[in-house]
Amino acid sequence: MEFSKYKKINDYSYSLGAFPTLELLKNKNEYVLKVYIHSSFKNKEVINEIYHLVNKEKIEITSSNKIFNILSNDKENVYIIGIFKKYETNLDINEEHVLLDNPSNMGNLGTMIRSSLGFDFKNIAIILPGVDIFDPKVIRSSMGSIFSVNIEYFSSLEEYKKKYNNHDIYSFMLQTENYLDEYKFNNLTNRYSTLAFGNEATGLNYDLYKDLNPIKIYISPKIDSLNITNAMTIALYEFNKQKRKK
Repeated sequence: MEFSKYKKINDYSYSLGAFPTLELLKNKNEYVLKVYIHSSFKNKEVINEIYHLVNKEKIEITSSNKIFNILSNDKENVYIIGIFKKYETNLDINEEHVLLDNPSNMGNLGTMIRSSLGFDFKNIAIILPGVDIFDPKVIRSSMGSIFSVNIEYFSSLEEYKKKYNNHDIYSFMLQTENYLDEYKFNNLTNRYSTLAFGNEATGLNYDLYKDLNPIKIYISPKIDSLNITNAMTIALYEFNKQKRKK
């Protein structure tokens, strides 16, 4: 099978780099089609680990260099590539969720996926339109953490609420006087929670989210807002801190 530069219409994608590819092999090995190792890659420890994983699952591995010129987008530090079939996942109804409404930046999305996993949020809802999660830029910026989380797309907030109606949604936006450092999350012991964040440029739609427990993070008036990845990390940290105390 010949592989070409990534296109959204393809039924496959790829991980660029040793660490994302190792995460792919450890967590989604059933979807891996092939692994490429560049001939100049000499880290024996990593090579041995990759060979152990691919041999265990009988995955094809090749040391061809040509594919790197085609797939790696001229990134000189890419020496390992994993090719995998795209797959679908559903969110766990009995776990906490992160909801991202219209994420539009691939690098930010990858970072948010990694932060979510870091705070043990392994279920991410995306309200369309949104970035293609299987774009190699998202996978690379997530450092492969995308392979350890469930991600599900929804056409609207209402569709998400209908399917996961056992979750309380907390909406992070600027148009509220409820500050995170003073806020008490409700029902942390008998219901599940969803922390919702908006588009990098526009935030959450006020009319849709104003009645869903709006919260904001205090910042100096010298700036108008935080980067969405920073805001989400602060919110997840505070949520986990309160939950641990329950």
